[in-house]
Amino acid sequence: MNTYKLYLISFLLPLIPETRGFSLKRKLYAFAGVILGENVRICSSVKIRGHGIVQIGDNTWIGHNVQIISSSKVVIGKNVDIAPSVYIGTGTHKIDVNGDRAAGEGYSAEVLIDKGTWICTGALILPGTIIKEMCVVAAGAVTSTTFEAFSLIGGVPAKLIKSLKS
Repeated sequence: MNTYKLYLISFLLPLIPETRGFSLKRKLYAFAGVILGENVRICSSVKIRGHGIVQIGDNTWIGHNVQIISSSKVVIGKNVDIAPSVYIGTGTHKIDVNGDRAAGEGYSAEVLIDKGTWICTGALILPGTIIKEMCVVAAGAVTSTTFEAFSLIGGVPAKLIKSLKS
């Protein structure tokens, strides 16, 4: 993504009604280098930042005040629903209690959210998370590992609550 273009469109997006003008928002994000499928709907208050790759699949909804911060790669599949106030990030630090601060060397890890998944309000999707198809991530969950398809995921740290496939 082009961080300068993302910065520029950050001034234009608040002028567009929150849940209207999806076609214009797709054009603006595509201009900034975000890879978008057909009929992606992004609310105006969404913040996409960083120099990494962000790819969003067909018919995906991204709700109010979602933040996607990519220094690596974020892939969001088709037919995904992301509720308000979700954070998706690819950058973090190693823990280093022997140095001057606990936040040691920084690094990035990709995030994958597969098709049909629903990320509920306030979830934190941390670096290295892989959520396979048709999962539900409960409100407020904090994910950082791999979750199998058709899973209900919740908690801090997130864990499998139950399989959704009978």
